[in-house]
Amino acid sequence: MPLTKGILDNPNAERIRRVADLAKTKARRKSGRFLIEAPQAVREAVELRPEIVQDLYIEIDEDGNTASARAAEIASTVFSDESGDRSRIYVHYVTERVMAAISGDAQGIAAVASSEGMIGRLVDMDPGRLQHDADAPLTIAAFWQVRDPGNAGTVIRTADAAGASAVVFVDDCVDPLSPKVIRSTAGSLFHIPVLRASVADLLTWNRKHDGEVLAADVRGTESLTPVPLPRLLAKGQTESHSVRSILFGNEARGLDEAILEDCDGIVSIPIYGKAESLNLATSAAVLLYSLAMSSHMRTM
Repeated sequence: MPLTKGILDNPNAERIRRVADLAKTKARRKSGRFLIEAPQAVREAVELRPEIVQDLYIEIDEDGNTASARAAEIASTVFSDESGDRSRIYVHYVTERVMAAISGDAQGIAAVASSEGMIGRLVDMDPGRLQHDADAPLTIAAFWQVRDPGNAGTVIRTADAAGASAVVFVDDCVDPLSPKVIRSTAGSLFHIPVLRASVADLLTWNRKHDGEVLAADVRGTESLTPVPLPRLLAKGQTESHSVRSILFGNEARGLDEAILEDCDGIVSIPIYGKAESLNLATSAAVLLYSLAMSSHMRTM
């Protein structure tokens, strides 16, 4: 475990500016690195993906004590790993001013990691490599043109909690490695594969692997009428394929009609009250959890 000598105390140092710049998409793409902020996300990265973590920045107070107890716990796991992947992580102690320059959301700890291999392509993914319950379909949570970082992070976290096998960002979406997305995942980015695909890739991949694509939509099209979620669950139509992809639309406009026409079916969430609609994160939670609970109840 390399430990840098001294304390980094200059917030204007070139090294610190380069780390802070990772909040920008251009800097992440140019350097092939990304920033992980706050104890929860950093801990999950260090525990589950230590091979990608390059540097750990830990804030200390004026007395030289670690400013955050959780940061100290994470550092101890790095110090105790004498020959594994964590042993190659560089640890830097920094002042409060330096940590503030790195990130305003670090809560005492931040990490820099390599982005290589973090976001894969669906077309390259063998379903056999994706973890799932053997008694239930492999479930993919797919999101078309999701643009809001907070939403993107929340749906990754939701898909992880609901037991989905992967998250797929379809077409032009927000960068999954932006700091706000990572914070919003609360560490789930390091639990579940996050992949990219075009709409055509998503459809082709599912058909190649005996999968179906169900669109989450309330309107439907002339040829495809939405099936209410309770009816879908009651008929037991959620396990007719070995792979099941649920495709959610853009936060503002949902899914284009041309995309809906290409899907295998449409499922809608009933609105029992007076609200006009549900937001993306809530829709994802209701649908993914309903399907997951239905699958698990059938195997009890």
